[in-house]
Amino acid sequence: MSQPFLAKKESRKKMKNTPVQKNQELEVTVEDLSYQGRGVAKVDHYPLFIDDALPSEKILAHVMKASRNYGFAKVIKRYNDSPDRQLDSESAYLQTGIAPLQHLKYEAQLRFKQQQIEELLHKAHLDQIAVASTRGMAEPLHYRNKAQIPVRMVNGQLETGFFRQRSHQFVPMHDFLIQDPRIDQVLEAVQAVLREFEVPAYNERQHSGVIRHIVIRRGHYSGQVMVTLVTRSRKLPAGTQLAQQIMSHCQDVVSVYQNINADKTNVIMGKQEKLLAGKPQIEDQLNGIKFAISPRSFFQVNSLQTEKIYQYVAEAAQLSGKETVIDAYCGIGTISLSLAKKAKQVYGVEIVADAIKDAKQNAVLNGITNAEFKVAAAEEQFGKWASAGLKPDIVVFDPPRKGLETKVLENTLTLAPKKIVYVSCNPATLVRDLQFLTENGYQVTGPIQPFDQFPQTNHVESVTVLERTEK
Repeated sequence: MSQPFLAKKESRKKMKNTPVQKNQELEVTVEDLSYQGRGVAKVDHYPLFIDDALPSEKILAHVMKASRNYGFAKVIKRYNDSPDRQLDSESAYLQTGIAPLQHLKYEAQLRFKQQQIEELLHKAHLDQIAVASTRGMAEPLHYRNKAQIPVRMVNGQLETGFFRQRSHQFVPMHDFLIQDPRIDQVLEAVQAVLREFEVPAYNERQHSGVIRHIVIRRGHYSGQVMVTLVTRSRKLPAGTQLAQQIMSHCQDVVSVYQNINADKTNVIMGKQEKLLAGKPQIEDQLNGIKFAISPRSFFQVNSLQTEKIYQYVAEAAQLSGKETVIDAYCGIGTISLSLAKKAKQVYGVEIVADAIKDAKQNAVLNGITNAEFKVAAAEEQFGKWASAGLKPDIVVFDPPRKGLETKVLENTLTLAPKKIVYVSCNPATLVRDLQFLTENGYQVTGPIQPFDQFPQTNHVESVTVLERTEK
């Protein structure tokens, strides 16, 4: 008998030994929330993850999947409501993952995000680091200044919508709850024009059709709107006329692009685009600093909360005008330029060349001359700065979700800044990096400050301040 067959037989045997089986229905009481916002119930210590279920709720659950160590279930019946349940939530936003915490009252969402960080610190034996209450929003809906909406054909007609979580099932939608309402209105107008011009939507299975996504950005303060049509093919029939029609329907649309993504991929935007009508960039501002924004520029999607975060970073940096600051992962210069007005010199590094081009333009736009930007991987540029003898007073990190590369951390020790201000979008990698830094001459000063950058979702942004203890 072959080894693969024996392995499969043994695996099936182990599956039968799980306390629950697929398609089983059972009554459970939800005990906790996972970091993704799913309810967690346990059957003989075996965890079941359940969408739309909150702690203290007793439910009848249907097991959808039962793997060796954990399972997934759905709610068939709920016998009681948690005191933290938001009773007027809509299932479409939960099912598509647009607003996976919409069923949780906002104050409870803020506590949940604080607890996420606290639990990770506890697991890492960093209980001495405190976590402050999450700073939320007065209006935790309609905050996103950017939308990336998939487009498909439904009953022979082009539709905008979203996909159900963990599936390719397309759900037509027009009201996206967390987006700027004007973006939803522009989206409907763009959809109408695409239908009028009979432009076919993308077919994922056949890799055919034209329009894959509609990407819309709106300046929170400027009100300027940019529309980007992401296409499978280089050819967009009547592209110029189509763009002009969009602009005639929506007077605040000042820029229309075509972005070309011919690959079979889940990545939304391709690397090439062409301006179909209007201006090459839109403008907006953060804390009074102007920014020119291109189709693929990284610009924080929640302007109001971003301003609060950057204000907190500036306060934590305690700049007197004499400091040299490094801004790693600087993007289009949002943090760099906000600190440059109070620092002696700011150096920004970013691996995306287009972002650095925008950062330099934004420095000119604001009359800022003490900010210098480099195109490079942070780990490489940190090494060059260390070799050149640069002695920064402060390093600001705002990395992607994967956190800091080991080489970045090592070169930071060589640069030996007096202070590090770490802006994180992923508590898990933040805690990992804090372990390294606190074991190598830095200590966290004050509590970690979470910010609710993405209300109604499980994501949490935070700012941590560290100071060097070894002189």
